[in-house]
Amino acid sequence: MLNAAHIWPISAEVRSGRLYLGGCDTVALADAYGTPLYLLDEATVRGAMRAYQTAFGSTGLQVRIHYASKALLNLALAQIVAQEGLGLDVVSGTELLVARRAGLPMAHVHMHGNAKSDAEMERALTWGVGSLVVDNLDELARLAQLSAGRSQPQGVLLRLAPEIEAATHAHIATGGSGSKFGLPLAALPAAVQQLLATPSLRLDGLHAHIGSQLFALDELCATLEVLVQAAAQVQRDYKLTMRELSPGGGLGVPYTATQPLPDLTEYAARLAQTLRSACAAHGLPLPRLTLEPGRSIVARAGVALYRVVARKVQHGQVQYLHIDGGMADNLRPALYGANYSALLANQASAPPGPPVAVAGRYCEAGDVLLRDAALPPAVPGDLLAVATTGAYTLSMASNYNLTPRPALLLLGNGSAQLIQRREREEDLLARDHVLG
Repeated sequence: MLNAAHIWPISAEVRSGRLYLGGCDTVALADAYGTPLYLLDEATVRGAMRAYQTAFGSTGLQVRIHYASKALLNLALAQIVAQEGLGLDVVSGTELLVARRAGLPMAHVHMHGNAKSDAEMERALTWGVGSLVVDNLDELARLAQLSAGRSQPQGVLLRLAPEIEAATHAHIATGGSGSKFGLPLAALPAAVQQLLATPSLRLDGLHAHIGSQLFALDELCATLEVLVQAAAQVQRDYKLTMRELSPGGGLGVPYTATQPLPDLTEYAARLAQTLRSACAAHGLPLPRLTLEPGRSIVARAGVALYRVVARKVQHGQVQYLHIDGGMADNLRPALYGANYSALLANQASAPPGPPVAVAGRYCEAGDVLLRDAALPPAVPGDLLAVATTGAYTLSMASNYNLTPRPALLLLGNGSAQLIQRREREEDLLARDHVLG
């Protein structure tokens, strides 16, 4: 039995001392596909998507769940999003291309981003995305020019900065007064006036997102209240009803045994109560509520496998385990000081020894994946499994030190499907040209 089972995929189990996911032996997978290797448990992904739909479906509101693709995106995952009936949030032209190739209805896609290029907005307009989420007045002016002459107006959401300081790491707090994202509340009238003067654009609603890895529901509810207040201002001053409000996503997930698993039912009920009471107080009809979960859909589903390559021993005690991956495939510990939990996949039932640090292979002193890992005494060749690595790992991966990015397998019902192959050296050199 696994300790802290709530941070591992729902299919995780130990058989004969080995970690199994989706009915697959992770040690055998590492031998077959090499390491570093990322695993994604299909049952956990689909279960999270369905849990959101069930929780918010029980509120009686009109709700749409959009998966935030920045957490992790590939063609197979986008297909699962489509199969489960979710929408998709994208922030680049390539993410939009993935959505299209995976067969997602463009009407269920929102195009985000604070610095969209003209080419990206033209693609979104041509392909008919459901909403372009406008971040600033400069972007709105460019979009007005790009959309001129359209026979059907393009739906737009205005992203507002609600001036709410979220209790999270500064690098993932996105709704405060100093954030780079969103229109200041004082700029809302100018944006609405510009939209009303642009026949090719249609203001459908308002959006905000205050950050990621949030556990305080009061902050998320306060964000929705700010949006309702802004919608009431638009209704009062311009006689325009906002049909959609989106308080974004950001619900946190546990990475360690001491962190709790948030209650989706409570989250849905609190947001629904907030929306109903705020709309009633301002005399507004209930709009559609759009949620944008990302991390809470895929984080728990992911497990990263690394091979222990060497040990650093000092004063007779192992100080570091050196592994064959690190900050190039998982930047979060170096960037955010993020904590993870791990075990040895080939010794999954063994008791832990003294705490040890797990260091990556890259040429940075900060490339330390775990600081005080409670692992059995490990030797070179052992297999490290790191939990809760489905979100913001591969999506932020790099080729630092010219290392290829890992493969990704989708696991379920005792089978493993390769959904992203490992990069090859040829891939990394394909863009280079020798001197002429």
